[in-house]
Amino acid sequence: MEKEASSTDDPSSFTLLVSCPSGLSPSQVSVAFSDAYDRIPHSDVILENTISEIWKQRSQKNNSLFNGKKFRYGGCVLHAKDGSDHECEPHLCLHLGLTDYRTFVGTNLSPLWERFLVPSEDDSVLCQHTSNPLGNGAVVETNDNKILVLQRSDNVGEFPGHFVFPGGHPEEMFDSIVREVVEEIGVPASSLSIPAFIGISRRNLNVRPAAFFFIKCGLDSKEVRQFYSSAQDGYESTQLYAVPMIEIENMTSRMPGCHRGGFALYKLMVDTRKIT
Repeated sequence: MEKEASSTDDPSSFTLLVSCPSGLSPSQVSVAFSDAYDRIPHSDVILENTISEIWKQRSQKNNSLFNGKKFRYGGCVLHAKDGSDHECEPHLCLHLGLTDYRTFVGTNLSPLWERFLVPSEDDSVLCQHTSNPLGNGAVVETNDNKILVLQRSDNVGEFPGHFVFPGGHPEEMFDSIVREVVEEIGVPASSLSIPAFIGISRRNLNVRPAAFFFIKCGLDSKEVRQFYSSAQDGYESTQLYAVPMIEIENMTSRMPGCHRGGFALYKLMVDTRKIT
């Protein structure tokens, strides 16, 4: 794991849980679903009971809250090239269980979230008592080599006004991230390349994991802006930026850690392509 900052109070600090700078295709990523990767309840009954108490308080303030199911990140196994004469392609197996929004609010987003953690260098042990829903994000590059960044609306629950890459919560891996880009940016799916999986970053604050992908868009930045004006999920953001890679460095301090980590994964991919 690569750590950017040790502070759990810095919302932009992150840890890279896995990096795949060569980019993995859909055939190189598989998912193992099992209740073995579900959350383990905490032995502190009083702490465990705060989950339902926090949800009750949040629900009373906002009756539109919906307790939807989420995929829970329980770790992964990355098989690198074997180095033999019959060199195998790298392959990643994601370990996913199930969780829900209520448990996410009551553990990861709880004021007491650090008390749910288990001291360990193993991420699956560290976060075994948290909801740990797996988010996703896409670094989308236009054909005039600009990166697409959204500024979140002031009405969203997490990180209002911050800069983010398009994304959300996967219903499955590769098709889901394309759908998120289409809904949030407004571009047609036919303009997007097959996503390349580039890794998983975790925001240190609230231990929030997200899988990141690289997608090439066949449109230039001016055409993308025209599509954005009619994006289906445009209400989640207030502005679309199409900026060169070097300018994103100035935006990362206002990115949630998992998205800042997503940019770090993209830079590793760019560096790897320069070498090869």
